[in-house]
Amino acid sequence: MPKYLFILAFLICSASAWSQTAQEKLEQRKAQIQKEIRAQEVLLRSQDKKQKSILTEIIQQREKIRLRESLIATTEKQAKILKDEMYRNQLSINQLNRELKELKEDYSAMIVKSYKSRSEQSRAMFLLSSETFLQAYKRAQYMKQYTSYRKSQGEEIKVKADKLLTLNTKLDAQKIEKQKLVVEQEKERIVLQKEKVEQEKLSAAIQKDKKKIAQEIKKKQQESRDIDRKIDKLIKEAIAEANRKAAAAAKKANPKTTAAETRATESSTKIVLTPEAKIISDSFKANRGRLPWPTATGTITQRYGDQPHPDLSYLSVHSNGIEITTTQGSQARAVFDGEVYSILYVSPVQKAVMIQHGDFFTMYHNLSDVSVVKGQKVSRKQNIGTIRTSTETGRTILKFMITQNITYTNPQPWLSSN
Repeated sequence: MPKYLFILAFLICSASAWSQTAQEKLEQRKAQIQKEIRAQEVLLRSQDKKQKSILTEIIQQREKIRLRESLIATTEKQAKILKDEMYRNQLSINQLNRELKELKEDYSAMIVKSYKSRSEQSRAMFLLSSETFLQAYKRAQYMKQYTSYRKSQGEEIKVKADKLLTLNTKLDAQKIEKQKLVVEQEKERIVLQKEKVEQEKLSAAIQKDKKKIAQEIKKKQQESRDIDRKIDKLIKEAIAEANRKAAAAAKKANPKTTAAETRATESSTKIVLTPEAKIISDSFKANRGRLPWPTATGTITQRYGDQPHPDLSYLSVHSNGIEITTTQGSQARAVFDGEVYSILYVSPVQKAVMIQHGDFFTMYHNLSDVSVVKGQKVSRKQNIGTIRTSTETGRTILKFMITQNITYTNPQPWLSSN
């Protein structure tokens, strides 16, 4: 077989192995998406329609549509990989057919030639007509090799014929699988269209009751501001505590420190950093744009500052941080080395963790449980608690904030883009 055919065979085998792995991963992803869709359907059915707000229902329906679209996209990727693999298998089949044809033609010519010289007398004469013993020996070896080659050619024809049969069988199975994916895709598209119609009905209902929806969002914004105030209070307490310690340390180091200097340190709205705390603070600042995400996976669904409401674009909301939507059961994790300053109990089912990094603070809000305690040293990417999944919307959302002293900053530019 020419060199390029070996290369082609190697590439086909490599691509086939890769596509099989990719298909397995996509199948796992499909199973996960289907599980999430079922969970959303249960969630939509489980609550009394009279008790559930239109806003909650539209959020749930929108999430289901997003999952359905993701399922269709995954199925499309599967179909594409399968199509590519079928193409490669067809190339292999075509190549095998050509090789098999050549082998059969060579074998046929060999058999005819062998038939013409099949008598033992002609073989003996071929040996006896040798002019020297060495020539006779070489002719005997030639006849032996010729017989062996004929046998090997026959075996190669059988191997290639078997391989061709296997590839054809595989190709037939792939055609059936592809047709199955096409049917599945079409069914999902029909369901998606129905869900979008339902979503349009909900959107129309919202248009009729904008005032009520606006009041509902206003209430949630008020709850968010209450939490922000609690966080502000904690930060101010942290600053005051740090500055009291700094003033006491300065007085001890220099007894001549005046009362006015002590009061100035204690009353500062910024943390007076010790040399050790300054190192931590500078290190945190130097890692802007390189901090790991506070969740292993997720998407930013609410940005920092004044933004359109994520579900009702005609309404504006304010956020002191970002919201990251992730998968159920996900863990929140520290973005940098630091110390747990406080654990805030927002409600019986909602908790928040505040971690101090010199004069920087990171907040992780909407946890169902926490795995750290106040005063504990934590390291980069260490799990600090489980992110709560809303029983109303089915969403798993972490609210993440960064402040330097009491000044909030947009967390997004601090996080790694990888």
